[in-house]
Amino acid sequence: MTSSTHALPKTIYAIQHLAFEDLGILEDTFYDLGYRIRYFEAGMDDLKQAFEFEGLVIILGGPIGVYETEDYPFLNDEIAYLKQRLAKNLPTIGICLGAQLIAHALGAKVYAGHQKEIGWSQLKLNLAQNNPLLPLVNTEVLHWHGDTFDLPVQAELLASSAIYTNQAFRVGQNILALQFHVEVAADDMEKWLIGHTCELRKAGLNIPHLRSENEKYAANLELKSPLVLEHFIKHLNV
Repeated sequence: MTSSTHALPKTIYAIQHLAFEDLGILEDTFYDLGYRIRYFEAGMDDLKQAFEFEGLVIILGGPIGVYETEDYPFLNDEIAYLKQRLAKNLPTIGICLGAQLIAHALGAKVYAGHQKEIGWSQLKLNLAQNNPLLPLVNTEVLHWHGDTFDLPVQAELLASSAIYTNQAFRVGQNILALQFHVEVAADDMEKWLIGHTCELRKAGLNIPHLRSENEKYAANLELKSPLVLEHFIKHLNV
């Protein structure tokens, strides 16, 4: 890894919006790289300290919408702090809701999509210098969202899916937004099926089929997820 990796503080801050949507397999990756992890609970903890942190901050997923500020007023502060953080170009990764928050903070529109995207599929990756900006070639990833977003004007599109064009983008080397879930651990997938049962039933999805897909694809994603993280950290501009 480059010297920029070693310039990062050795603690990673992660902002959670739902208890079982944590860093998943990425926790082991961070530990292997010598980092510690500190979680912040959105809606419960004061997020100002997290967003002002000069090290890597990861904003995780959740079932609420960026635009639901009347029901969840803490989003107003979260968005305001995130805007300040992005303006400073501090290292930031957003996953699912986290990606939508980044898009919104950069001035793009976030809105309900035309259909739920829940399940496993491969991405259409944009390639640069003969290498994927996301090392996920021929890899099924987990999608679990109903909202989508427009691409921020200053962003570079990294990946699309068959259903939604904007699945991943970056701004420079330090800001990465992933609409899909790269962090899920195979052993945790039953938590998702239980915790999101209302959403799954409302969407008319077949839970045994989704469980079968989880069992088929999650272990392979676990092998690729650390590569995404290592690639991002290696190329940070800090």
